[in-house]
Amino acid sequence: MTQPLIALTGATGFIGHHLLRELPGRGYRVRVLLRRPSEVPPGATSAVIGDIASPHNMAAALRDVDMVIHSAGLAHAMSGRPEDDYRAINTQGTLALARAAERAGVRRFVFLSSIRAQSGPAADSILTEDGEPRPTDAYGRSKLEAEQGLASSSLDWAALRPVLVYGPGVKGNMAQLLGLAQKPWPLPLGGLKGRRSLLSLDNLVAAVDTVLRADGPIRRPFIVADPEPVTVPEMIAALRRGLGREPGLVPVPAFVLKTAATLTGKAEAYERIAGSLVASPDALRRFGWQPPVATPEGLAALARESAAAGA
Repeated sequence: MTQPLIALTGATGFIGHHLLRELPGRGYRVRVLLRRPSEVPPGATSAVIGDIASPHNMAAALRDVDMVIHSAGLAHAMSGRPEDDYRAINTQGTLALARAAERAGVRRFVFLSSIRAQSGPAADSILTEDGEPRPTDAYGRSKLEAEQGLASSSLDWAALRPVLVYGPGVKGNMAQLLGLAQKPWPLPLGGLKGRRSLLSLDNLVAAVDTVLRADGPIRRPFIVADPEPVTVPEMIAALRRGLGREPGLVPVPAFVLKTAATLTGKAEAYERIAGSLVASPDALRRFGWQPPVATPEGLAALARESAAAGA
């Protein structure tokens, strides 16, 4: 059989770059949709579509495409952006691409949404797709509105809501935690009890592959998370194990850390680290997803690879 042709957006980003590298080995041909001319790896073709909020040349870009993976968007880490910017790129841009895909006869549209479409940075209970979405910021609202727009179309779609993703080249909060783990001194984080769901890049690729291969219509969101949530001390211990070191954690009371974070203007950063956010991937596992990487091993591998790369 002919290998399915996938149109991929966001191929220069953290997740998209990994998808571009891994999808050919899973039996797909890849066409990269780009804002501007750029070099792409051997084995992939490319098409320039311009700004995702007002793409052009879409009939040619999507010709003969079987499925679209849309990973491009305005990230929540880019603070200070107006809500209209998130809506223009993450909502309207997604739906413009979906309409073009529908016109081109694309079979399925896979949208890289976010757990922030469902929840804020912390949650008191385990998150499932059955819960009412309660995004707390412009980024999360823009992702949820894109999902709702897809639901009102006749196109077959799947929205993946990944939690915090880790892997080579990671940035943001996980990069900061990795940087702390690489320091030679003990860390005062041993008393943090909140549990958080993480997601290995390789497990995310497996999730994308699962929905690409599924028979019949999907038309629903899926939470994507490693099966077992972990505490911050467990994260640090796994990262340092990858570096061949002991955990080196000191159990300073959480209220002391919270007070220090508040006084130094880092209360939100503390909440992201200390608060719990556990998301259940059970629906996706019932759908056939089999995550190949366990979180402790994935974090240890990340630390080893980062050290080898000099990061």
